[in-house]
Amino acid sequence: MLQSRLPRALQRIGIQQLRALSSSLLPKSVKIVEVGPRDGLQNEKTTVPTAVKIELINRLSRTGLPVVEVTSFVSPQWVPQMADHTEVLQGIEKHPNVSYPVLTPNLKGFEAAVAAGAKEVAIFGAASETFSRKNINCSIDESLERFRVVCQAAARKNVPVRGYVSCVLGCPYEHGVSPKAVADVAVKLKNLGCYEISLGDTIGVGTPDSMAMMLKEVMSRLPVSCLAVHCHDTHRRALDNIKVALQMGVSVVDASVSGLGGCPFAPGASGNVATEDVVFMLSQMGIETGVDLDKLLDVSSYISGILERTPGSRVARGEMRSKL
Repeated sequence: MLQSRLPRALQRIGIQQLRALSSSLLPKSVKIVEVGPRDGLQNEKTTVPTAVKIELINRLSRTGLPVVEVTSFVSPQWVPQMADHTEVLQGIEKHPNVSYPVLTPNLKGFEAAVAAGAKEVAIFGAASETFSRKNINCSIDESLERFRVVCQAAARKNVPVRGYVSCVLGCPYEHGVSPKAVADVAVKLKNLGCYEISLGDTIGVGTPDSMAMMLKEVMSRLPVSCLAVHCHDTHRRALDNIKVALQMGVSVVDASVSGLGGCPFAPGASGNVATEDVVFMLSQMGIETGVDLDKLLDVSSYISGILERTPGSRVARGEMRSKL
Protein backbone atom coordinates (compact mmCIF):
# COMPACT_ATOMS: atom_id res chain seq x y z
CA MET A 1 0.00 0.00 0.00
CA LEU A 2 2.97 2.27 0.65
CA GLN A 3 3.94 2.08 -3.01
CA SER A 4 0.58 3.28 -4.32
CA ARG A 5 0.82 6.52 -2.38
CA LEU A 6 4.20 7.52 -3.79
CA PRO A 7 5.12 9.20 -7.09
CA ARG A 8 5.65 6.82 -10.03
CA ALA A 9 9.31 7.79 -10.28
CA LEU A 10 9.84 6.71 -6.69
CA GLN A 11 7.82 3.50 -7.25
CA ARG A 12 10.31 2.46 -9.91
CA ILE A 13 13.16 2.56 -7.38
CA GLY A 14 11.78 -0.53 -5.63
CA ILE A 15 9.66 -1.12 -2.53
CA GLN A 16 12.53 -2.07 -0.22
CA GLN A 17 14.48 1.03 -1.18
CA LEU A 18 11.34 3.13 -0.74
CA ARG A 19 10.91 1.93 2.83
CA ALA A 20 14.51 2.91 3.47
CA LEU A 21 13.93 6.33 1.93
CA SER A 22 10.85 6.87 4.09
CA SER A 23 12.61 6.03 7.33
CA SER A 24 16.38 5.95 7.56
CA LEU A 25 17.04 8.72 5.01
CA LEU A 26 14.42 11.17 6.24
CA PRO A 27 16.59 13.80 7.92
CA LYS A 28 16.24 14.52 11.63
CA SER A 29 17.04 18.17 10.95
CA VAL A 30 17.01 20.43 7.91
CA LYS A 31 19.08 23.52 7.19
CA ILE A 32 16.95 26.33 5.79
CA VAL A 33 18.73 28.75 3.46
CA GLU A 34 16.75 32.00 3.49
CA VAL A 35 16.96 33.64 0.06
CA GLY A 36 14.31 36.35 0.48
CA PRO A 37 16.57 39.40 0.71
CA ARG A 38 18.28 38.48 -2.56
CA ASP A 39 16.20 36.11 -4.68
CA GLY A 40 13.01 37.38 -3.11
CA LEU A 41 13.54 41.09 -3.66
CA GLN A 42 15.47 41.09 -6.94
CA ASN A 43 12.29 40.92 -9.01
CA GLU A 44 10.47 43.77 -7.26
CA LYS A 45 9.58 46.49 -9.76
CA THR A 46 9.83 49.31 -7.23
CA THR A 47 13.20 49.93 -5.59
CA VAL A 48 13.19 48.66 -2.02
CA PRO A 49 15.02 51.16 0.25
CA THR A 50 18.40 50.04 1.54
CA ALA A 51 17.27 50.57 5.13
CA VAL A 52 14.35 48.19 4.59
CA LYS A 53 16.65 45.50 3.18
CA ILE A 54 18.94 45.85 6.18
CA GLU A 55 16.04 45.69 8.63
CA LEU A 56 14.62 42.64 6.86
CA ILE A 57 17.92 40.79 7.14
CA ASN A 58 18.36 41.79 10.78
CA ARG A 59 14.90 40.49 11.63
CA LEU A 60 15.50 37.24 9.76
CA SER A 61 18.78 36.79 11.66
CA ARG A 62 16.83 36.77 14.93
CA THR A 63 14.51 33.91 13.93
CA GLY A 64 17.06 31.12 14.23
CA LEU A 65 17.72 30.82 10.50
CA PRO A 66 21.29 29.54 9.98
CA VAL A 67 21.78 31.13 6.54
CA VAL A 68 20.46 34.42 5.16
CA GLU A 69 21.47 35.23 1.60
CA VAL A 70 22.05 38.97 1.62
CA THR A 71 22.43 40.41 -1.87
CA SER A 72 24.01 40.02 -5.28
CA PHE A 73 27.20 41.68 -6.50
CA VAL A 74 26.00 41.99 -10.07
CA SER A 75 25.99 44.98 -12.38
CA PRO A 76 23.08 47.35 -11.62
CA GLN A 77 22.48 47.32 -15.37
CA TRP A 78 21.30 43.71 -15.07
CA VAL A 79 19.61 43.75 -11.65
CA PRO A 80 18.94 47.34 -10.53
CA GLN A 81 17.35 46.19 -7.27
CA MET A 82 20.75 44.93 -6.06
CA ALA A 83 22.66 48.16 -6.81
CA ASP A 84 23.09 48.86 -3.08
CA HIS A 85 24.84 45.53 -2.39
CA THR A 86 27.83 47.04 -0.59
CA GLU A 87 25.70 49.26 1.66
CA VAL A 88 23.43 46.35 2.57
CA LEU A 89 26.23 43.90 3.36
CA GLN A 90 28.10 46.43 5.45
CA GLY A 91 24.96 47.71 7.18
CA ILE A 92 23.53 44.51 8.62
CA GLU A 93 24.05 43.03 12.07
CA LYS A 94 26.27 39.96 11.79
CA HIS A 95 25.12 37.21 14.14
CA PRO A 96 27.83 34.67 15.05
CA ASN A 97 25.70 31.62 14.23
CA VAL A 98 24.38 32.93 10.91
CA SER A 99 26.06 32.79 7.50
CA TYR A 100 25.53 35.71 5.11
CA PRO A 101 26.42 34.58 1.57
CA VAL A 102 26.20 36.87 -1.46
CA LEU A 103 25.98 36.06 -5.16
CA THR A 104 29.02 36.79 -7.31
CA PRO A 105 28.70 36.06 -11.05
CA ASN A 106 32.32 36.73 -11.94
CA LEU A 107 35.73 37.69 -10.55
CA LYS A 108 34.89 41.40 -10.48
CA GLY A 109 31.81 40.70 -8.39
CA PHE A 110 33.77 38.36 -6.12
CA GLU A 111 36.48 40.93 -5.48
CA ALA A 112 33.92 43.63 -4.73
CA ALA A 113 32.06 41.30 -2.37
CA VAL A 114 35.19 40.34 -0.43
CA ALA A 115 36.22 44.00 -0.22
CA ALA A 116 32.81 44.73 1.27
CA GLY A 117 33.26 42.03 3.91
CA ALA A 118 31.68 38.91 2.39
CA LYS A 119 32.72 35.68 4.11
CA GLU A 120 30.84 33.34 1.75
CA VAL A 121 29.78 33.62 -1.88
CA ALA A 122 27.58 31.80 -4.36
CA ILE A 123 27.82 31.27 -8.11
CA PHE A 124 24.85 30.51 -10.31
CA GLY A 125 24.80 28.39 -13.44
CA ALA A 126 22.00 26.76 -15.40
CA ALA A 127 21.11 23.41 -16.91
CA SER A 128 19.53 25.20 -19.88
CA GLU A 129 21.73 26.76 -22.55
CA THR A 130 19.18 29.43 -23.49
CA PHE A 131 18.48 30.39 -19.90
CA SER A 132 22.20 30.70 -19.23
CA ARG A 133 22.53 33.19 -22.07
CA LYS A 134 19.46 35.15 -20.93
CA ASN A 135 20.42 35.12 -17.24
CA ILE A 136 24.18 35.70 -17.27
CA ASN A 137 24.81 36.51 -20.93
CA CYS A 138 27.02 33.53 -21.75
CA SER A 139 26.88 29.83 -22.58
CA ILE A 140 27.01 27.12 -19.92
CA ASP A 141 30.64 26.32 -20.77
CA GLU A 142 31.58 30.00 -20.71
CA SER A 143 29.88 30.42 -17.34
CA LEU A 144 31.84 27.51 -15.91
CA GLU A 145 35.08 29.11 -17.02
CA ARG A 146 34.08 32.33 -15.25
CA PHE A 147 33.23 30.35 -12.14
CA ARG A 148 36.56 28.52 -12.25
CA VAL A 149 38.35 31.85 -11.79
CA VAL A 150 35.99 32.81 -8.94
CA CYS A 151 36.47 29.47 -7.19
CA GLN A 152 40.24 29.68 -7.51
CA ALA A 153 40.24 33.18 -6.00
CA ALA A 154 37.88 32.02 -3.24
CA ALA A 155 40.12 29.07 -2.41
CA ARG A 156 43.12 31.37 -2.02
CA LYS A 157 41.14 33.49 0.46
CA ASN A 158 39.44 30.52 2.21
CA VAL A 159 36.00 31.80 1.19
CA PRO A 160 33.38 29.01 0.87
CA VAL A 161 31.49 28.86 -2.42
CA ARG A 162 27.95 27.59 -2.91
CA GLY A 163 26.73 26.68 -6.39
CA TYR A 164 23.29 27.09 -7.91
CA VAL A 165 21.91 25.21 -10.90
CA SER A 166 18.84 26.89 -12.41
CA CYS A 167 16.08 25.31 -14.50
CA VAL A 168 16.59 21.78 -13.17
CA LEU A 169 12.97 20.76 -13.79
CA GLY A 170 12.09 22.96 -16.76
CA CYS A 171 13.06 26.07 -18.69
CA PRO A 172 10.91 28.99 -19.88
CA TYR A 173 12.69 28.88 -23.26
CA GLU A 174 13.63 25.25 -23.88
CA HIS A 175 10.83 23.70 -21.77
CA GLY A 176 12.09 20.21 -20.91
CA VAL A 177 15.51 19.82 -19.27
CA SER A 178 17.08 16.37 -18.98
CA PRO A 179 18.22 15.09 -15.57
CA LYS A 180 21.58 14.27 -17.18
CA ALA A 181 22.08 17.92 -18.16
CA VAL A 182 21.39 18.92 -14.55
CA ALA A 183 23.81 16.33 -13.19
CA ASP A 184 26.51 17.38 -15.66
CA VAL A 185 26.44 20.99 -14.44
CA ALA A 186 26.12 20.00 -10.78
CA VAL A 187 29.18 17.73 -11.01
CA LYS A 188 31.22 20.45 -12.70
CA LEU A 189 30.32 22.96 -10.00
CA LYS A 190 31.29 20.46 -7.31
CA ASN A 191 34.58 19.79 -9.06
CA LEU A 192 35.27 23.54 -9.16
CA GLY A 193 35.10 23.56 -5.37
CA CYS A 194 31.50 24.32 -4.43
CA TYR A 195 30.76 22.79 -1.03
CA GLU A 196 27.01 22.66 -1.72
CA ILE A 197 24.90 22.56 -4.90
CA SER A 198 21.40 24.05 -4.85
CA LEU A 199 19.12 22.57 -7.51
CA GLY A 200 16.57 25.15 -8.56
CA ASP A 201 13.12 24.67 -10.09
CA THR A 202 13.30 28.23 -11.37
CA ILE A 203 9.86 28.44 -12.96
CA GLY A 204 8.05 26.09 -10.59
CA VAL A 205 6.97 23.50 -13.16
CA GLY A 206 8.35 20.50 -11.30
CA THR A 207 6.26 17.59 -10.03
CA PRO A 208 7.11 14.95 -7.43
CA ASP A 209 7.85 12.55 -10.29
CA SER A 210 10.22 14.89 -12.12
CA MET A 211 11.89 15.90 -8.84
CA ALA A 212 12.54 12.24 -8.00
CA MET A 213 13.88 11.47 -11.47
CA MET A 214 16.20 14.46 -11.46
CA LEU A 215 17.51 13.76 -7.95
CA LYS A 216 18.03 10.09 -8.74
CA GLU A 217 20.32 11.06 -11.64
CA VAL A 218 22.23 13.70 -9.69
CA MET A 219 22.60 11.41 -6.66
CA SER A 220 24.10 8.72 -8.88
CA ARG A 221 27.04 11.09 -9.39
CA LEU A 222 27.18 13.24 -6.25
CA PRO A 223 26.60 12.54 -2.54
CA VAL A 224 23.23 13.72 -1.28
CA SER A 225 24.99 15.47 1.60
CA CYS A 226 26.16 18.22 -0.77
CA LEU A 227 22.75 18.83 -2.37
CA ALA A 228 19.99 21.35 -1.67
CA VAL A 229 16.66 22.03 -3.37
CA HIS A 230 15.31 25.43 -4.36
CA CYS A 231 11.64 25.34 -5.36
CA HIS A 232 9.39 28.01 -6.76
CA ASP A 233 5.70 27.59 -6.03
CA THR A 234 4.16 28.60 -9.35
CA HIS A 235 1.72 25.67 -9.42
CA ARG A 236 1.57 25.12 -5.64
CA ARG A 237 3.58 21.91 -5.85
CA ALA A 238 6.74 23.14 -4.11
CA LEU A 239 5.99 21.52 -0.75
CA ASP A 240 5.18 18.17 -2.37
CA ASN A 241 8.42 18.36 -4.33
CA ILE A 242 10.38 19.19 -1.18
CA LYS A 243 8.83 16.19 0.59
CA VAL A 244 10.15 13.92 -2.18
CA ALA A 245 13.61 15.47 -1.82
CA LEU A 246 13.50 14.85 1.94
CA GLN A 247 12.48 11.22 1.39
CA MET A 248 15.50 10.85 -0.84
CA GLY A 249 17.85 12.20 1.83
CA VAL A 250 18.17 15.90 0.99
CA SER A 251 18.53 17.97 4.17
CA VAL A 252 19.04 21.53 2.86
CA VAL A 253 16.10 23.57 1.56
CA ASP A 254 16.12 27.09 0.13
CA ALA A 255 13.08 29.25 0.87
CA SER A 256 11.99 32.87 0.85
CA VAL A 257 10.11 34.67 3.60
CA SER A 258 6.49 35.34 2.63
CA GLY A 259 7.07 33.56 -0.68
CA LEU A 260 8.86 36.57 -2.17
CA GLY A 261 10.58 36.09 -5.47
CA GLY A 262 10.60 35.35 -9.12
CA CYS A 263 13.36 35.75 -11.66
CA PRO A 264 13.78 38.74 -13.97
CA PHE A 265 15.11 36.40 -16.68
CA ALA A 266 12.48 33.64 -16.31
CA PRO A 267 9.10 34.72 -17.72
CA GLY A 268 6.23 33.22 -15.73
CA ALA A 269 8.26 32.40 -12.64
CA SER A 270 6.34 33.19 -9.48
CA GLY A 271 7.70 33.43 -5.97
CA ASN A 272 9.83 30.98 -4.08
CA VAL A 273 8.27 28.56 -1.67
CA ALA A 274 7.53 30.50 1.53
CA THR A 275 9.94 29.90 4.40
CA GLU A 276 7.04 29.87 6.87
CA ASP A 277 5.32 27.07 4.94
CA VAL A 278 8.49 24.98 4.82
CA VAL A 279 9.21 25.45 8.53
CA PHE A 280 5.62 24.59 9.47
CA MET A 281 5.58 21.49 7.25
CA LEU A 282 8.88 20.28 8.67
CA SER A 283 7.68 20.81 12.24
CA GLN A 284 4.61 18.68 11.46
CA MET A 285 6.92 15.98 10.13
CA GLY A 286 8.96 16.06 13.33
CA ILE A 287 12.02 17.52 11.57
CA GLU A 288 14.02 20.16 13.42
CA THR A 289 14.98 23.48 11.81
CA GLY A 290 15.91 25.66 14.78
CA VAL A 291 13.65 28.39 13.36
CA ASP A 292 11.08 30.21 15.51
CA LEU A 293 7.92 30.17 13.38
CA ASP A 294 6.20 32.98 15.29
CA LYS A 295 9.17 35.29 14.78
CA LEU A 296 9.30 34.29 11.13
CA LEU A 297 5.62 35.14 10.68
CA ASP A 298 6.31 38.55 12.21
CA VAL A 299 9.05 39.12 9.63
CA SER A 300 6.67 38.03 6.88
CA SER A 301 4.11 40.52 8.10
CA TYR A 302 6.76 43.27 8.22
CA ILE A 303 8.03 42.88 4.66
CA SER A 304 4.54 42.30 3.26
CA GLY A 305 3.41 45.54 4.87
CA ILE A 306 6.35 47.41 3.37
CA LEU A 307 5.55 45.99 -0.06
CA GLU A 308 1.83 46.66 0.47
CA ARG A 309 0.62 43.14 -0.17
CA THR A 310 -0.91 40.22 1.66
CA PRO A 311 1.64 37.77 3.13
CA GLY A 312 2.40 35.15 0.52
CA SER A 313 2.61 32.05 2.71
CA ARG A 314 -0.23 29.62 3.24
CA VAL A 315 0.48 29.35 6.93
CA ALA A 316 0.19 33.13 7.32
CA ARG A 317 -3.19 32.95 5.60
CA GLY A 318 -4.31 30.09 7.82
CA GLU A 319 -4.51 27.59 4.96
CA MET A 320 -2.08 24.98 6.25
CA ARG A 321 -2.95 24.40 9.88
CA SER A 322 -5.99 22.30 9.04
CA LYS A 323 -4.29 20.38 6.25
CA LEU A 324 -1.01 19.12 7.72
